[in-house]
Amino acid sequence: MAVQGLAADVRSLESIRASAKDDPRAAVKAAARQFEALFMQELLKSMRATTQGESLMGGGASEELATGMLDQQYATSLTGMPGGLAEALTRQLERSMGLAPGPIPVTVNRRANPLPAPIGSPADRPARIPEKGAAAFVEQHSRSARSAEAATGIPASFMVAQAAHESGWGRREILHADGSPSHNLFGIKAGAGWNGPVAEVTTTEYVGGVARKVTAKFRAYASYAESFADYAQLMKTSPRYAEVMQAESPRDFAQGLQRAGYATDPAYADKLTAVINTTLRLQRTSG
Repeated sequence: MAVQGLAADVRSLESIRASAKDDPRAAVKAAARQFEALFMQELLKSMRATTQGESLMGGGASEELATGMLDQQYATSLTGMPGGLAEALTRQLERSMGLAPGPIPVTVNRRANPLPAPIGSPADRPARIPEKGAAAFVEQHSRSARSAEAATGIPASFMVAQAAHESGWGRREILHADGSPSHNLFGIKAGAGWNGPVAEVTTTEYVGGVARKVTAKFRAYASYAESFADYAQLMKTSPRYAEVMQAESPRDFAQGLQRAGYATDPAYADKLTAVINTTLRLQRTSG
């Protein structure tokens, strides 16, 4: 949409509203330009009033109209410049609407996916988003997550996000003693009913709200796809997760897992909800 005419054309607002459904990014950019043009016009009007005071020509309404039209032309010509207000507004609006991912924290050593740290390392903080690896993590596991969705009805994005949270976006994967991966993305422990291979590691558990380091055995798989499949089986067959199976929103899903006792972290639901929302933004951006 051209900038010319935006400053005073009310019909352009209707045009923006109509195009929002078909091309939200273009609508956001047009709305930002509209706002910047209006802002610049008001700024010029204020500056003119401050510097000129009362009209020296005595032109009355006709002079005021001509001056307003001139301010509008100046405003529209100044709108949309690189690094301007419209550009900043566009970025902010895209983030708030989920059209672009928010700022991704930079890892200390500037690597996209540092070597995995032990599963117990700072579990009391939300998983940091890798500088470049978050989108790759989502893409890598989306196919397995869709298969799990077909089996459970749980949205694939919710499960990819939980895997990201549990594994620190793949950087805190549970490892065997020899350093080989267990492919356990969901932190599922090896209980009495588990007959497969295990990985024994030190992890963080919350007892009475206090974080403690404990040694625990976790299930191990031959692949990440097996990890998703086993997670889906757990959700389907365990009565404690019946509420989780019915969740429709990220918040309901995360809170259902916490109420069911999936994790001992008292802030688990809040952390997982944030990761799900990040995953959804990454998927919309890559799509």
